Amino acid sequence: MPRKAVALSLFWRTFFLLAILLLGGVFAWVQTFRALEFEPRAVQQAQQVASLVNLSRASMKYVDDINRVTLVKTMATSEAVKIVPREPNDKWEPFEGDRFSKTISDELHSRLGADTVVAGSVNGIAGLWVGFSVEKDAYWLQADPTKVRMMAGSSWALWVTIALLATVLGSAAIARLINQPLRDLSFAASRIRDGEYESQLDENTLTSEIRQVNMGFNRMARELAKVEEDRAVMLAGISHDLRTPLARLRLEAEMSVQDEEAKKNMAMDIDQLDAIIDKFMDYARPGETKLVPVHVSSLVEREMQGFRDPSQIRISSRVAIDAKVMADEVELGRVFQNLFENARRYGRSTDTGIARVQVSYARTGPWVILSVRDHGPGVAPEKLKQLTTPFFRGDAARTAATGAGLGLAIVEKSVARMGGSFELANAMDGGLVAHVRLKKAP
Repeated sequence: MPRKAVALSLFWRTFFLLAILLLGGVFAWVQTFRALEFEPRAVQQAQQVASLVNLSRASMKYVDDINRVTLVKTMATSEAVKIVPREPNDKWEPFEGDRFSKTISDELHSRLGADTVVAGSVNGIAGLWVGFSVEKDAYWLQADPTKVRMMAGSSWALWVTIALLATVLGSAAIARLINQPLRDLSFAASRIRDGEYESQLDENTLTSEIRQVNMGFNRMARELAKVEEDRAVMLAGISHDLRTPLARLRLEAEMSVQDEEAKKNMAMDIDQLDAIIDKFMDYARPGETKLVPVHVSSLVEREMQGFRDPSQIRISSRVAIDAKVMADEVELGRVFQNLFENARRYGRSTDTGIARVQVSYARTGPWVILSVRDHGPGVAPEKLKQLTTPFFRGDAARTAATGAGLGLAIVEKSVARMGGSFELANAMDGGLVAHVRLKKAP
């Protein structure tokens, strides 16, 4: 079984691509900044420490021994810089531990002399210790260790987090702006699909390509509206004009035909033509509907009364009395009328020749699903989607086709007008099932 491909909306596709691009830019910026900051920061900190050593050496060089001891004690109590005598038995460890500390150590040696000692700890006390001599006396200068290091990892984490957050928000905003015209186009196209041709897109947008697309779409919508209007007028006109000669044919048949059997057959043919005209009128009907709460059970019972011949169709309803949907009562009645008529013509059982129809319902969240099932031969699965195409008939229905092929197309169109959906499926144990999904009434 082939694996189902992961489908992303255009918004998320644009968002992820922009996010990857911007995140790559942030990462490159961080690495570049660290590389450019490394050497200048090391040199700057080494210069500061060297300046402290030179100042301390100069101040101690030009005082006598008594004042030098006083000066050392005074500087030993300083918080930032401490100077202590350097003893021969002091234990110290080299300062060079990584590339940054080695750069500082090399810079101090170049500024203070090759005999300068740079230690990372003295007698177990960590810090930056610089050993220097004043005449014959040796001293340690301990610099503040917090000032002799690269930017802390927490600072980097804070700035990178801010950059990532800005990247995500910026990607979302840019993706939304890029996809807004396409989202508007998709929404307008869905309204056109539902028969609402008044959708208009902005023809004054600043983006030239989007402006051209919107202008072309609006022009297409106007042409489709005109075609739909012409089609409705044509169907209504033809249907209206055919009724007059049909009425004359009926009258002439009643008056001039003596054979009762021929008269009956002619009357049946005229009734069939009249029914076909009604289908044309229903299909060409305008799409305006007014949705109100409708009691489904009473409406189904009323439509069942029109199919009282038990030798052709028998209908049973399992719809609860309190089941209500938001619908146009006339449209919903037309839906059930066409479904019952379709079952009467094409859903008859092969053993009895009678169409047994069951009407049931189910509540699923805010929706009510009304199901109309017959026990006929069903339809080939590959032709189910074509049954709602105007003038299409399945192979099983062709031999007894006496309609216009518009019944299920009218049902789908009527349900769409009421904001619902219509589906056809074959029942597990035979027969065709029509599912009408409508909003549940409050």
